[in-house]
Amino acid sequence: MDNRRIRKLRDGVEDVGPIVYWMDREQRILDNWALYTCIRLAKQKSTTVEIVAYLNPKGETLRQLDFTCKSLREVADTAHSLGIPFFLEQGDSPVDAIVHLVKSHKAKILVTDMSPLREVRAWKSQVAEHIEIPFLEVDAHNIVPIWLASPKLEYQAATFRPKINRLLPEFLTQMPEIELYRVGNPLPRCTIDFDEIIQNTITDRTIVPADWIVPGAKAADMALQNFILTRSNGYDTLRNDPNAQAQSNLSPYLRYGNIAPQRVAWEVQHSDMDEASKAAFLEELIVRREVADNFCWYSPNYDRFSGAWNWAQESLETHWDDSREFVYSREQFEIAQTHDSLWNAAQREMMVTGKMHGFMRMYWAKKILEWSENPEIAISTAIYLNDRYELDGRDPNGYTWVMWSICGVHDRAWIERPIFGKIRYMNRNGCERKFDVGQYIARWNP
Repeated sequence: MDNRRIRKLRDGVEDVGPIVYWMDREQRILDNWALYTCIRLAKQKSTTVEIVAYLNPKGETLRQLDFTCKSLREVADTAHSLGIPFFLEQGDSPVDAIVHLVKSHKAKILVTDMSPLREVRAWKSQVAEHIEIPFLEVDAHNIVPIWLASPKLEYQAATFRPKINRLLPEFLTQMPEIELYRVGNPLPRCTIDFDEIIQNTITDRTIVPADWIVPGAKAADMALQNFILTRSNGYDTLRNDPNAQAQSNLSPYLRYGNIAPQRVAWEVQHSDMDEASKAAFLEELIVRREVADNFCWYSPNYDRFSGAWNWAQESLETHWDDSREFVYSREQFEIAQTHDSLWNAAQREMMVTGKMHGFMRMYWAKKILEWSENPEIAISTAIYLNDRYELDGRDPNGYTWVMWSICGVHDRAWIERPIFGKIRYMNRNGCERKFDVGQYIARWNP
């Protein structure tokens, strides 16, 4: 365990009770550096560990809540088998819930996992103001801790890549086994009724749970092994073909913390994948994913037009009032009512499955820019749809993807054209040169 993964959110005087892990982003027991930090501290201080998760259904759909609850059910069962009590808090405020548990349990130290998102960071700051014990944050998500990978906002993957590659040999190690950290005797099975929570918390039943994916850490590990064994070779050339079914489908598991990116990277690195596919996959998993966290960590406006680079803002503002051949409302986009059957198919793929192919997400977002009144409306529409329908919505990767597609974040200036300015352009003809557009449309746009 490298202490550089840990940063102190506040000092304080330790109480007499357990080490409490406020589980947020990392919904797993295995390969969880935040939990391992708690267990190590508990052994040092001759105390116990407790896990508390806060369920915040605000903004979640039934699809997303279903994935969260089923992930946490497995966490609770695994924790109890290791002798670690698991608590689930609900309510209007995670701050009130966490502060109350910390004080009522006389927690010795509070530990949480790292999230770069604005709202979560605000919660942690408020919690720190209302407790008197030490409060630690552990980056259990990135392979290289976010505050160590770079001390500033990175403007391109090309500037970030050498920094993270230099540190990878120190941090991309094999994860320790959980048996090394066993805490106490098994506890009775968790009695939290997650099915009742799923049934009664969300009144809108229109966005149904995804039927193609099983939530939880065990299923995530099986999905990883299945990808390595059956679909990984040729990934470098096939990953951009929406008809090839060559993607790993791990993004929901990474979003909900069901599997550690470090575990994924280690398994892929030591697999029999062909070298070109291995390099392409690790580039996306490590460099592209972690530069997205960097963007949200250092840019508070990661989901707004003001978060774009200056050159992009100036270019888009120059073309702000350009005439558009088509302009659609958010409602028309949402129900896939555009003139473009390819765009409609991509939107329907996301609506039905909770996941859109990565190549199509670029086309999808860029056409929202082209067919919206202005870039601000385009960003708002794309984020609304992504966060509402995608299993991996409300995540740094989603926000960065939208800002890359619409505002050129982490990209460079291209040839200037109407509406797009100097933002990279995509059109349907380019898609038709890369894959069988008709086959994709037939699948999702019957």
